[in-house]
Amino acid sequence: MLAPEGLPEGVRLGGVATSGDLAAVAAVVPPRRGPDNTIIRNDGMVVVFRNQGGEWVQEAVLKSPRADQITGFGGALGFAAGMLVVGAPETDSLAGAAFVYVPGEGGGWAMTGELSSGDGAGSFFGAAVLAAGDHILVATGRPPQQPGQILAFARDGDGWSESGRLRAFDGSAGDQFGAAMTSDGSTLWVGAPGAGGGRGAIYEFAMDGGGWGSVNRLGGHRQLGEWMGMLLAHGDGMLVSGMPRDDYGLGTATIFSGGSGGWSEGYTVFQEAEGIEPVLGDQVDCADGEAHVFGCSDVDLVSFIPSKDMGGNRGARVNDIWGWTDPVTNRDYAIVGRTDGTSFVDVTDPPNPVVVGNLPKPDWAPGSTWRDMKVYMNHVFVVSDGAANHGMQVFDLTRLREFSGTLLTFDHDAHYDRINSVHNIVINEETGFAYAVGSSRGGETCGGGLHMIDIRDPKNPTFAGCFADERTGRRFTGYSHDAQCVVYRGPDEEHVGSEICIGANENAISIADVTDKENPVALSMMTYPNVGYGHQGWLTEDHSYFFMGDETDETGRLVANTRTLIWDLTDLDDPILVKEFFTENTASDHNLYIRGNLMFQSNYNSGLRVFDITDVENPREVGFLDTVPGEDFPSMNGSWSNYPFFRSGIVVVTSGREGLFVVRHRARMPIS
Repeated sequence: MLAPEGLPEGVRLGGVATSGDLAAVAAVVPPRRGPDNTIIRNDGMVVVFRNQGGEWVQEAVLKSPRADQITGFGGALGFAAGMLVVGAPETDSLAGAAFVYVPGEGGGWAMTGELSSGDGAGSFFGAAVLAAGDHILVATGRPPQQPGQILAFARDGDGWSESGRLRAFDGSAGDQFGAAMTSDGSTLWVGAPGAGGGRGAIYEFAMDGGGWGSVNRLGGHRQLGEWMGMLLAHGDGMLVSGMPRDDYGLGTATIFSGGSGGWSEGYTVFQEAEGIEPVLGDQVDCADGEAHVFGCSDVDLVSFIPSKDMGGNRGARVNDIWGWTDPVTNRDYAIVGRTDGTSFVDVTDPPNPVVVGNLPKPDWAPGSTWRDMKVYMNHVFVVSDGAANHGMQVFDLTRLREFSGTLLTFDHDAHYDRINSVHNIVINEETGFAYAVGSSRGGETCGGGLHMIDIRDPKNPTFAGCFADERTGRRFTGYSHDAQCVVYRGPDEEHVGSEICIGANENAISIADVTDKENPVALSMMTYPNVGYGHQGWLTEDHSYFFMGDETDETGRLVANTRTLIWDLTDLDDPILVKEFFTENTASDHNLYIRGNLMFQSNYNSGLRVFDITDVENPREVGFLDTVPGEDFPSMNGSWSNYPFFRSGIVVVTSGREGLFVVRHRARMPIS
C-alpha cells in the first residue's frame, strides 16, 4: 500500500504510475477559502515511492518548479526506466508543460528537462504523458473546441527535442485524441474517447525509421457514451481499453486479442455493482432511528426499488419524479426519470410497487443525468438536459392500462422539436401551458428563460412565445433553472387572476406575468446574499410565500448548513427575502414541494426532510428518511426529488444511485 506522509491536511491522491520498483502518485491539495471569501487554489504534488524488500518507502515529494502559478502539476504521470515525466497542463495560462525527473544523489529526484509545445495559451500540453525508452510523448488539445494531438520528443544529448506530431487521420474537435497512451517500444496505441461524440476509438501507430508511421483504427462501431480509449493497457498479446464512463459511469473494459495490425475484439467485461436490497411486501417502520439501512425519524419506509430494477440499462440512475392518478381506475403511478428514459411505477398498493412501463429516451439522444417531467390531461411531457436534440416527448398515460403483468416498453405519442436540451418542464394545469426552462444546444432557447408551449391539445404542442428577464441569470440572458407557474390567488390584489411564473434564475428570483404569451411582462427580480446557484422553489398554497433552494451554497462553502430562502410575495412587484432558514444538517438541497403546512425537501445525501411551516418564517423539522446510508455532507449525490401530492398520503422519493422510495410521514393521513 502506498501511504504518503507529511502532506497537507485534506490532500487527495490521484493518478499512479509505476516502473519496476518505483511508483509515483499524484496528490491534489483541495482549495481553501481566503479571509475575503475568495477561493484560493493550491498546486498539485507528486510523491515518489521505492519498493524496498516488499515494502513501499516514500522517497521524495516533488513540487512544481513554477511556484508563482497554478500549473496542474501531476495532472499526468509517465514512468519508464527510472525516468519520471510529470504533466502540468495549466502552466502559463493553460499552455501547459511537462517536466522530466531522474533519481539524484542521496535518494532525491532532480529535474533534468522541461518540455513545451510552443502553441500558446489554451493548448493544455501535458494533459497525458508517456515515457517510452528514448521517447517522450505528450498529449495536447483536449478541450471540446480542439482535435487532440500528441507531440513526440526524442533524446537529444542531455536534453529532448521535438521529433514529430501525431493526430488522428479522421480527427475532429473534441475527439480527446491522446487521452490515453501505451506502447511496447515499437508500437504505440492512442485512445480518443471523444471520437464520434463519445463513442471513442483507438489508433495504432507503428515505429517507422525513427518516427511513428502507419496507423490503424481499432474499435469498430461503438455505441454513443462508451468512450472507448479512455484508459489503455497492453501485454501478453492483449490490448485492453478501459471505459470508466460506459454504462453511465459503472464502467466496462473491452479486450482485444491478436497483434499489431490484426486485432480482433473479444470480450467486454465488467463488475456487477453492489446495491441495497429491495424492500417489498412489508412496510419497515422507523424504529430507533432506522428503517432497513436508512436513518429516519417519524418517516416509515413503505417500500424501496433499487435503481437497477427500474427498467433501465446497466448503470442507469434515477433523477426527477412526478405522479399521476388515473381518473378512471384511480390507480396511482410514480413517473420516474432515469439516465436513459422514464419508468412508470404503479404505487396503488404502496408496499408492493410494480414497474409497469418504460419510455426510453429518443434513439437519437444520449443518456443524461437530467430528466424532468410534468403531467397535463393524462399525458406526461418529458425533457432532458445535456442531451443534444432530445426535444420534448409526449406520452399518453392511459396506455399504462395495457399492463397485464409484463413490463411494457413504449414509444412516445408525440414529439416537440422546437427545443433541444432543456433542464426542466413547468406546467400550469389550470391554463394548459407548458414552460420549458434552461433550454440550450439549439432550437428556440429563449435565452434559457421561459419557452412557452400551448399543450391544450396534448399530442399537438405548439410554440406560444418567450420570456426572459435579462437582468437575471449568470450570463444575464434570463436563464431559469426551474420555475412554478400558477393562476395567482395571493395577497397582491393587483395581480389576482393573472398567470404568474416565479423562476429560480441562478442568481436571483424572477417574477413575471405571462397571461399574454405574446407580451409577457417582467414584474420583479431580486438577488440574495451568498449566491451559489438559485435552483428551485415552490409556493405556499395561499401564494403568499415562495420557498427557494440554492444548490451550491453548501458545496461552495458559502454557508455552513443547509439553507432555504423564504420570500414574502405580498407585493409581487417587490419580493422580500424575510428569512434565510438554516437546518442543523450540512447537506446540499435540491428540490422541494409544499403540501398544506408541510414542506418536503429532497436534500441529496441527507435524503427526504419534512418541515412544518405553519409558522412560515420559522420552519421546524418533523421527520426525515435519509436515502443515503452514512454521514451527511455537502455533495450532489442522493435524493433528487419527491412527489407528495397523492391522496393516499404516501410520498415517492428518488435517490440517484439508490432508487425509488415509497415513504409515509406519520403525521400525514390519507385524504378521504
